[in-house]
Amino acid sequence: MVTGGAHGFEAAKQAGRLPYKVKDLSLAEWGRKEIKLAEHEMPGLMSVRKKHAVDKPLAGAKVMGSLHMTVQTA
Repeated sequence: MVTGGAHGFEAAKQAGRLPYKVKDLSLAEWGRKEIKLAEHEMPGLMSVRKKHAVDKPLAGAKVMGSLHMTVQTA
């Protein structure tokens, strides 16, 4: 067992485990396709991403909630 307050990613690596929890890794390719579709279908969101890529106005912010945005709800 790893203690000492290590970040989850580092703690998992130190304990000899994979540093992620994925239920079904075979869905990764499908997920990437969905991300590409969303990027294509939501140009407004992509322009906001591009506009703030350098200054990162939310860096360090703790997000308490978020809107689940999908192509289907856009």
